[in-house]
Amino acid sequence: MILSDKKLRLKVFTPFTTKVDEDVNMAILRCITGDWGVLPGHAPFSAVLQYGALRMISDDEERILAVYGGVASLENNMLTVLTSEADWPDEIDLARAKSERDRAEQRLREKTDTIEMQYDRVLIRRALVQIEVSTQFIRTEGYE
Repeated sequence: MILSDKKLRLKVFTPFTTKVDEDVNMAILRCITGDWGVLPGHAPFSAVLQYGALRMISDDEERILAVYGGVASLENNMLTVLTSEADWPDEIDLARAKSERDRAEQRLREKTDTIEMQYDRVLIRRALVQIEVSTQFIRTEGYE
């Protein structure tokens, strides 16, 4: 079998559900060290995930999932992602994400408390991931 014909098993778990359990040709993860592309036959690894898009490529289809941190590990062509939360594009309210980003940015301009500022920065990062994932979904579905 040619390497490009092989698949990688991808499983994404949150505390409440299994978001993904399928074979893919490639996965692209947003790690704290940058984006990692994972193909079948990749060497085993563990990585800490950043808030970001998880891209899954299967044959001619690309799917995207918003992932809010977590850890990933690969062993024997099985990529396992553990995250506190993950959203499919159709689960994201784009208008709400933009509104939350705007409110958090406004609060950041008004605050001096570093703990509250850090919380608002996390909210902004989350909203930006939601906007990215939702917007790319809209483009690929032909809505723009």
